[in-house]
Amino acid sequence: MGITTVIFALLFYIATIILFAGLGYKIYQYATTPAPLKIPTMPAPRTKGGVVVRMLGEVVLFKSLFRSNKWIWLFGYVFHVALLLVTIRHLRYFVEPTWWWIDLAQPFGKYAGFAMLLGLAGLLVRRIAVERIRYISAPSDYLMLVLLLMIGATGLMMSFVTHTDIVQFKAFMLGLMYFDWQPIPTDFVLLAHLSGVILLMVIFPFSKLLHAPGVFFSPTRNQVDNSREQRHIAPWAAELEASRSR
Repeated sequence: MGITTVIFALLFYIATIILFAGLGYKIYQYATTPAPLKIPTMPAPRTKGGVVVRMLGEVVLFKSLFRSNKWIWLFGYVFHVALLLVTIRHLRYFVEPTWWWIDLAQPFGKYAGFAMLLGLAGLLVRRIAVERIRYISAPSDYLMLVLLLMIGATGLMMSFVTHTDIVQFKAFMLGLMYFDWQPIPTDFVLLAHLSGVILLMVIFPFSKLLHAPGVFFSPTRNQVDNSREQRHIAPWAAELEASRSR
């Protein structure tokens, strides 16, 4: 077994552990952080069912971003929808036989890569061209976009410029899952693509990209507007109040 196979196999195992452990820890933090105030963004729903509808609007349609800035919404929405199609297309490397709906998504996911790059390029130009966004942007904000652009560009290169042995690559990925390592194709573009993916997996739990699960724990979005009907008090505040009344 080649040294390249061993290196990338170990890197994928390490990155997967970091990704899931980091996500689990961050979600635990989000779930256990108290919301001391009733602060839903108005107009807010009055029922839990309304909150569910509101959250679906945020997650599926990016409703708040649409109201705030239409062209940023456009680039962001194009990127996220394209990323979803690309991700579904890549599931073929992890299942055998391939499920029918993954086969159905293959042509859409293949060309969605171009839309993904277009959306990322628009978001990068926004950070550079819009003064108030450039002022609050950290170097990591640019580096994340560049990393995603590199991953997307190398993926498209393998589809339309220099092809790799996808049969052997699928055998490599399935081998990782079942601890039966198989040789990885040693194409430079594939290895660059995988290196970017591994780096993304490692930094994802510690980056601003964590807004993906974080939106579900945002008190401005997930709270019911019932402050007049029911008093909202955080557990730690309730304990403090009880101790003072003794």
